Amino acid sequence: MIEWRSGLDGPNGLILLLSLMNMISTSHVCISFCRNLLKLAELFEKLRKLEGRVASDEDLKLSDLLRYYMRDSQAAKDLLYRRARSLSDYENSNKALDRARMKNKEVKQAEASQQLSCQRFEKLSESAKQELTDFKVRRVSAFRKNMIEMTELELKHAKANLLLLRNCLSSLREEQ
Repeated sequence: MIEWRSGLDGPNGLILLLSLMNMISTSHVCISFCRNLLKLAELFEKLRKLEGRVASDEDLKLSDLLRYYMRDSQAAKDLLYRRARSLSDYENSNKALDRARMKNKEVKQAEASQQLSCQRFEKLSESAKQELTDFKVRRVSAFRKNMIEMTELELKHAKANLLLLRNCLSSLREEQ
């Protein structure tokens, strides 16, 4: 069941109420009071729009950061998958070498394959170690940069908020 008052909740309802009060009032004190209330209503409307921009900016900043982190994480996962695949190949070549030694057939070819698999695995292990270290450094610097930018944005919005409040206060003081 929808209540008739649901449209009057929040700042929109206050604006509507203040607009109605402005139409109804007739006396000078009431008119002055209603003008002040309308100024407050305008302030609340501007603050609501500003809060919407703040939320939008925060969403964009955080989603950019998470998107970057997701891409970087996927690259690290791919690297670790290649390393695991290389380890599996190395283990399979070790088993093939053991079988070749038991049968005394194609031992040199199995040894060459085993050494090649070992070199490939060690090379991937070294590059994975370096990549993961680089990933950690990049991740920390990206988080830091993004948090600094987000903080600067929030400061900018807070200053705009403060300016709106100051302007409203000065216009209310002029009315007196």
